[in-house]
Parts: sequence; C-alpha cells; structure tokens
Amino acid sequence: MANDLAHAAQELGIKYFLISYVDLFGGLRAKLAPAAAIGSMQRAGAGFAGFATWLDMSPADADLFAVPDPESLIQLPWKPEVGWLASDLVMNDELVAQAPRNVLKSTMLGAESIGYQMKTGVECEFFLTNADGTKISDTADNAIKPCYDQSALMRRYDVIKEICDCMLALGWGPYQNDHEDANGQFEMNWNFDDALVTADRHVFFKYMARAIAEKHGLRATFMPKPFIDLTGSGCHMHTSLWSEEGANLFADEDGELGVSDLCYNFIGGLIHSADALCAFTNPTVNSYKRINAPRTVSGATWAPNTVTYTGNNRTHMIRIPDAGRLELRLPDGAANPYLAPAAVLAAGLDGIQNQREPGKRLDINMYTDGHKVRGAKKLPLNLLDALRALEKSTVLRNSLGAPVVDGFLKLKHEEWNAYARHLTQWERDNTLDI
Repeated sequence: MANDLAHAAQELGIKYFLISYVDLFGGLRAKLAPAAAIGSMQRAGAGFAGFATWLDMSPADADLFAVPDPESLIQLPWKPEVGWLASDLVMNDELVAQAPRNVLKSTMLGAESIGYQMKTGVECEFFLTNADGTKISDTADNAIKPCYDQSALMRRYDVIKEICDCMLALGWGPYQNDHEDANGQFEMNWNFDDALVTADRHVFFKYMARAIAEKHGLRATFMPKPFIDLTGSGCHMHTSLWSEEGANLFADEDGELGVSDLCYNFIGGLIHSADALCAFTNPTVNSYKRINAPRTVSGATWAPNTVTYTGNNRTHMIRIPDAGRLELRLPDGAANPYLAPAAVLAAGLDGIQNQREPGKRLDINMYTDGHKVRGAKKLPLNLLDALRALEKSTVLRNSLGAPVVDGFLKLKHEEWNAYARHLTQWERDNTLDI
C-alpha cells in the first residue's frame, strides 16, 4: 500500500478518491475528491458536518474531518479511475471517540497491549431483488429448498462473477460463492485477516455488491429479514486470537474440539455479554425478525435464539466448526462492520481476563430440542430489550468507551421510538373493531 496518496494516484491512474467513513448506524458516508487535492486531504482530512449523519453530534459542533488511511486504499476494479479510502474521524485535532473505526482500532490496541491480535472472517449474506426491493429478482427461483441451487446460482452468474472477479483482482482470496437458504439469497466468502482489514473489506464489499447489482438493474440488500417467510441474512463472524509471533492462540491439538482454554474463556465472555452484544450485532428493529423467527419455507431459520455453544452444529449461537477458531452466528447483515467486531473483542477479552467458563457444551438440535434446555439465556426479543441490556453492560461500556455506547444508545432509542410511533396494518386488522 502507498503512504503517499498523490504518488499512488499518478502510479495507478486514479483521478478521484472516495474519502469515506461509517457512522454509528453503519451508513457509508463519503466525499469525492479529485486526485489533485488528495495531498492536502491526506494531511488534514475531508470536512463533514457530523450532525448530518448518524453520529451523536449537534449542528453547533466543529467541523468533522475524515483523515484517510492510505493502507486502506482500494482502486475500484469496475471503475479504476476511482480510489476508495477508509478514514479515521477527527474533531478539534482529536480522534472522535464515538467513531466506529476509531473504536475498533482502540479496542484492538488494547488487545495488542496484552499480546493478542484478533483475526476475523465474515460470511456476508445478501438478497438480489428487483430495483425497489419488493421481491426477489429471479421469478424462477422458487424452490422450497433453494440452498446451493446450481441453476438459480447460474442465472445470476454475471452479477456474482463480476463481484468475485473484483475480489480476485484486489487480492482478497475469495474461495467460494453460493446460493443461500432463501430464494434470491447469496453468500460470497473471502479469506480471513486482521480484524481491521476484514472490517474495511466488509464495508467495501457491501458497497461493491450494491454498485455492481445496480449495474445489472438489480438491488443487493443486506437487510436482515426482507421477506418474512424466507431465511434471513446473517453475517457469521469467524474469530481467533493470535500472538505477536504469529501463533494461533485458539488452537490446541490436545484441547477439546481442537481449541484452547483461552478460546473457551473467550466464548465464556461472549456468553456473559450476549444480550448486550446484540445491540451491536443485531442493531435494527428488523434484526429480531431473524433471530426470533418461526420456521421458514426451507425448514430452518439458521439463526440462534438462545445463548449456547456447541461443536460443529449450526443451531447454536456459537459453533466450533474446526480447530483453532469459533464462529459467532449472531450477527446479521445490518451489523456495523467496525462496532460488531469491537464489541465481540471486548466481550471475549473480558472472558479471558475474568476466566469466564462457558458452561457445558450442548450438542442437541436447538431448533427441535431447545425447549428442553434449562438455565440457558434467551436472546433479546426486540431491539429495545437489546438496548436496555447494553445500558446495563459495564463490560462493553468500560471497554468500548462511554462516548460510543451513550451516543449509540441515544440514537437507537430515538429510532426505536420512531418505530413505536408507526401505525401498522396489523394493528388496524386486529384492533379496529374492538
């Protein structure tokens, strides 16, 4: 990666730069700067009015500056004259403590100070719909069990291929693409990496998928549950901790299921903070139509509703699919690419520092036998429950910092209240004549 963005523009033929940041709601914001101005932008940042996006700021606040990180530079494969940059937010010459990317970097620095580097990989599921998002784009994609349907996959070959070709060109190491469990739903996988690298790529992947879908007259949506009878879109997070010397600290060939005591303590931390964690991994009203869903057309939701862990079993919140890593199946497509891993790391480190035990592993089918489990916590039923759990979480507040927790809670409570004020057709259908 180039440290001098002006030089990189000359070398790569970049004419414009998207200087971007992600707000508390996961929205991607940007300014388009000509290459001739990138030198000053690299030094001072691009100016924004923070209140105009989902940050806990007021119109009276000073200018917000997005200072681009040259290490994050991505040249758009489908529009190579444009370079994309992730940025760190600064106000009054100080890092903005509530800015999601800053929060992840700070949490990772805390982990590195005690010898841990977190690496993650995400499974981004999304739907390809018609342009207005009201129905899936492929009317022939109507199988009851459409997962891995080759014909449905190949009918969207041009879109999937173009996205995958971009990831290949960028060196991300994409290794498989599939039609997922819902009609019109897809998943694309690339190699795991340092958690910040993965987070930046996650942000860009969502933008890229949407942009390429639009080229084909379609819409890519990462909404957790756009269709009530179909399986929702998750964003499963595979996680491991590594030493400065490059050793996987979650791996233990003598450990149960090939993972170390450190990993089990990390899992214990996730279990301890699971309800509060949901505020960041499942941050929308719609999210709770996925994790508390009835059985879908395909026969399973593939989403958790109880705080449990297991081995290679997809019906639990945490799965240990292989030696040396865990899979958190809680996050959905709306999860903030920076705040979700920051919260996971914070909860996991708390588990390590306090040697939290995860309890007994369960290997049952939670979808059929979960009602028999005694003592396991249930996940929040809605966004309000998750926000109230976050309010009580000293673990996440102390680790992530009061500015981001308080700002997030303030804005999300406003969002919940706006939803609660919304009159639905269901209410009319069921109470109009009472």
